[in-house]
Amino acid sequence: MSVRKKLIQNGLASAVQKIIKIAEQLLLVPFFITTWGAAYYGEWLTLTIIPTIIGFSDLGFGTAAANSFVLKYASDDKQGAANIAKSGFLSIIFIVVSSILVSILLIFILSYYHIFDKSLIVKQQAILAVSFLMASRIIFFFQQLYEAHFRAARRASLGMILLSVYSSAVLIFSLIVLLLGGGVVQFALTNLIITVLFILSYGFVAHRILPITKEYKGVVLKSDIKSLIHKGFGFLLSPVWQAVFFQGTTFVVRIVLGPVAVTVFNTVRALTRAVNQANSTIIASVLPELQFEIGSGNLKQARKIFRIGLSIIVIIAIGGMMLLFVGGPWFYELWTRKALNPPTMMWNIFIIGILFSGTWWMSSDVLIAANKPYNFTIKALVVAILAVIASYFLSRQFGLTGAAIGNFLLDLILFVTVLPSACKLIEQPLESLIGDSIADLKMAWKRQRRNNFIENQK
Repeated sequence: MSVRKKLIQNGLASAVQKIIKIAEQLLLVPFFITTWGAAYYGEWLTLTIIPTIIGFSDLGFGTAAANSFVLKYASDDKQGAANIAKSGFLSIIFIVVSSILVSILLIFILSYYHIFDKSLIVKQQAILAVSFLMASRIIFFFQQLYEAHFRAARRASLGMILLSVYSSAVLIFSLIVLLLGGGVVQFALTNLIITVLFILSYGFVAHRILPITKEYKGVVLKSDIKSLIHKGFGFLLSPVWQAVFFQGTTFVVRIVLGPVAVTVFNTVRALTRAVNQANSTIIASVLPELQFEIGSGNLKQARKIFRIGLSIIVIIAIGGMMLLFVGGPWFYELWTRKALNPPTMMWNIFIIGILFSGTWWMSSDVLIAANKPYNFTIKALVVAILAVIASYFLSRQFGLTGAAIGNFLLDLILFVTVLPSACKLIEQPLESLIGDSIADLKMAWKRQRRNNFIENQK
């Protein structure tokens, strides 16, 4: 099957996946606010910081093992891929057990220092719900290693479809829990049950698609473990900087402006980042093929895939910005049932950041796909810390608008620093990026017109 057809398949599967993700963000929030109230929901968002951070504690092994597996398989090193599969799996089991012990200790420490007593949520319910969510995040550690089997077999679209089934189940059952008046405990327990069933099924299908461990006997090598530790720490910085940025800005808004402001800030950010979800559809469709071409050493094809993906992202971002400028406020009122009233300037700042975030996001994934995380994650962590600090002081001075400015600073700085790094890695001259991208689009347009002409002649 041609690269073009695979990109289309990946794109369709990714589109379904992201539509469900957007639906989750858009549909659940009104039910949360109606069922629990804005302040209670804001407190719940604050509590989820804990399982979110735990969910990032796989030390980057999942991503490191998955990328190493795909790159070795693409370079025709099947035995090396089998070795990585075994080493990665055993490492993740060790991390899962360790994370469970750390989670128990963390819950005890937080309870001992009466952290849960300060929440609007009843202490016992908060502890139980957070425990269920942490267990769900820990079990999900296996997902990336299983996903690598789909990417290596060039069946990435099937993996995306299965993830869409999982997301749909989470969304549907979450809505049912809220409609029945369920609280945080029922909500978190439902999430845990669905996650366990999904991981078992996902792993089974992954090994059926690419049964490499049956064809090659994997061997645990010290060199592989050392490589995974080195790469893993770099990948660990990715969820770390995201936790610092997203949870950090949420915490800043909470302590400076209160729980209702948290709800306003996160709902506006979620709505504007819905465009990023559309962009991520493109990224998810091109990334498996881009990674495979990098692994096989075909940088010419990798550059072309990158330029096409980046061009589409820019087009989507501009269209999304225009749509949100015109109809965004109206939709936000409808979405939140006029329960929230964000400042206009805050709204506009979030919209402007869409173009910058889409570009650096695509660029960062090139570095991640090439198994060179440090080229991105160190920069992102430093910028995330600066953005949170800026958000704190700007929030004190300008309220929610100041928090939005802090959010925008991250997108702007990463845009300036990450795009050149990605272009350098795939040997794409930065000065000719726009011209080459336009030439790609013209070529694609001519090819499509030629194909249409041939179809009409038939």
